[in-house]
Amino acid sequence: MLPNALAHGGPMMWLILLAGAAGVAVLVERFLYCHRAQINTSEFLNGVRTVLKRNNVLEAASICDATPGPVARLVKTAILNREQDRERLRETLALAGQEEVVRLEQRMDLLATLGRLAPLLGLLGTVLGFMDVFQQVETAGLNAQISALSSGIWRALTCTAAGLAVAIPLQAGHNYLVSRIGAIVSEMERVATEVIHLVSEGVESRGG
Repeated sequence: MLPNALAHGGPMMWLILLAGAAGVAVLVERFLYCHRAQINTSEFLNGVRTVLKRNNVLEAASICDATPGPVARLVKTAILNREQDRERLRETLALAGQEEVVRLEQRMDLLATLGRLAPLLGLLGTVLGFMDVFQQVETAGLNAQISALSSGIWRALTCTAAGLAVAIPLQAGHNYLVSRIGAIVSEMERVATEVIHLVSEGVESRGG
């Protein structure tokens, strides 16, 4: 099937396949990154809370280091800056959260671009295919052979199908990742609020 598509699609088919391969690579990499970023937040925070109650800051930071994802890095930032007042700590976590969002959204623009580019490349291949058909008709007139016209028609239809076949999964994958990233960001915001109270109470209790 693929060799026939490549033979009928012409040079534009290779561009579509290249866009598809790049898109799939980005999609898989981002999916794995988001998968590692999602953790059992309640269990993680309970472990950190238990250690901090014993004033074991190093062990709490070690738990964060051993836990993947932006939530753990955010909690570690709060632990390392626990001596700051709440307002300053909130600002510090906001900046750290923005950096994590940038990491989460990395290459998402590229994925969206490839998803939108694939059908346009298919459309271009379609236009070029039909231009070839009309050129054959113009040259041969009523004597044009069906076999000569069919190659242009094949190229047009094959490029259209290939562009859509690449664009649909890339667009679907992009939308799925956007929803996953949104869920992770919401969890980060919730954890940031909770960890501010957690470390601030610990500092205040030691001060008291």
